[in-house]
Amino acid sequence: MALPATFNELIVKAEELNLYKKLIVQLNKDLLYANIDLEFDKETLPTSLKLVLQETIQYLIENKFSDYLNLLYQVDVSELKIRQIEETNTQKISEAVTFLILQREWQKVWFRNVY
Repeated sequence: MALPATFNELIVKAEELNLYKKLIVQLNKDLLYANIDLEFDKETLPTSLKLVLQETIQYLIENKFSDYLNLLYQVDVSELKIRQIEETNTQKISEAVTFLILQREWQKVWFRNVY
């Protein structure tokens, strides 16, 4: 399976396969397990999903770093991919991390659907 390279590609794939709502359910589950006070409605638009998740990630990086690390662990984002982020601005870092989280959640949902 080739992972989507952009947010738009990920959303298009998820909607093509009718897995967008399952992506949200998976994200909500991992947010709950990581004790992050955030839950998305299944009808959340992709742009809103990205924006709210990105703002939350930025807040966690700036104010609750241990919760941020816990979320990354819960979602199972590759440490190598996190280290490859070359940005220094927390807004840009949160944007990159948001995509990595959604990409990993997509991988989980896709595998569950196929196998």
